[in-house]
Amino acid sequence: MDTKLLTSNLVLFSSILLTLFTFSYGQNCSTHQFTNNNLFSTCNPLPVLNSFLHWTYHPDNHTVDLAYRHGGVTESSWVAWALNPDGTGMAGCQSLIAFRNSSGQIHAYTSPITSYNTDLSEGALSFGVPRISAEFVGSEMIIFATLELPANRTSFTQVWQNGPVSGQALQVHQTSGDNIRSIGTVDFASGQTSAGAGGGISASARQRRRNIHGVLNAVSWGVLMPMGAIFARYLKVFKSANPAWFYLHAGCQTVAYAVGVAGWGTGLKLGSDSVGIRFDTHRNIGITLFCLGTLQVFALLLRPKPDHKFRLYWNIYHHVTGYTVIILSIINVFEGFDALSGQKNWKKAYIGVIIFLGAIAVLLEAITWFIVIKRKKTSVSDKNPHGNGTNGYAGRSHDQTA
Repeated sequence: MDTKLLTSNLVLFSSILLTLFTFSYGQNCSTHQFTNNNLFSTCNPLPVLNSFLHWTYHPDNHTVDLAYRHGGVTESSWVAWALNPDGTGMAGCQSLIAFRNSSGQIHAYTSPITSYNTDLSEGALSFGVPRISAEFVGSEMIIFATLELPANRTSFTQVWQNGPVSGQALQVHQTSGDNIRSIGTVDFASGQTSAGAGGGISASARQRRRNIHGVLNAVSWGVLMPMGAIFARYLKVFKSANPAWFYLHAGCQTVAYAVGVAGWGTGLKLGSDSVGIRFDTHRNIGITLFCLGTLQVFALLLRPKPDHKFRLYWNIYHHVTGYTVIILSIINVFEGFDALSGQKNWKKAYIGVIIFLGAIAVLLEAITWFIVIKRKKTSVSDKNPHGNGTNGYAGRSHDQTA
């Protein structure tokens, strides 16, 4: 068995999965196609609430054509995107609002926010908005607008939000989690956005790191680790697969661990760059996985020979630790999807992968038991070609006596 070939194939498979996940995210921004065929020169993913801002800046008349997309919402939700020309928070925001009204139509309007105690009532903004409309597609609300920017400025604080609708009344949004972190800055001329009212790390860069972290860990811990266990449990029952199953298992787990460590490292970097943003359960499970995965790698180096008296205990340790890693990995992938603020397409894709792997495991489990039982019957038959030994002997004695 050519272990180099197996390893290269595993790396190729991992690369394909990484590309598919990354491509699916890339389509959410620069290559997104609007139903009205609008095109925009710039697109930036906003760091929270599954939102994206597309725009084209026209320096000759100092206007901006934009589209704000807010995904992961229902038809009974309102969404808002706003500029704050004079402040760094919610008060003073000049907002674009959209929701589905009681007649079933998507209603888009402008609303100036003078204080935190607001009902988002309709009104004129401090700058011109000659055009505003909205549409609801799938689970995404999209606001289209043209803004006449204040004189001599292209950089502003931006705020985006969503909340529930009851009848015609827009209810208060959540006051925790990503709903209080949906603030940043945007420069329409340079094409840059930043997270937080004071700027800092680029919002697109932060979101890109979060998605790289998610892709690396979903593919490694969440897909390759279970695949490696499937190779080990079900292929070794086939005599022709020995020792190929071992190299597939070891190669798959090694690639998974290497990619997983890279994902773990990006998670540490994200944590250090995101002061005040904590996902304790996700972080603690990730640290546990790294420790258990590292122990498995070192345990492989200390693996006793098959006939060694401690091999049974090593096998028990290896299996228990391995299955624990797989269970925690799947749990933590879903914890990560929740931290990515509504990436439902990614979650659905991963659920599909897990269902597919689970179906294969169930099928192979049945095949394995069938082969094992058949071999046992064959073995018993080979040892006793004339049937049960005692019955056969008794029968022959009876004949002789007669």
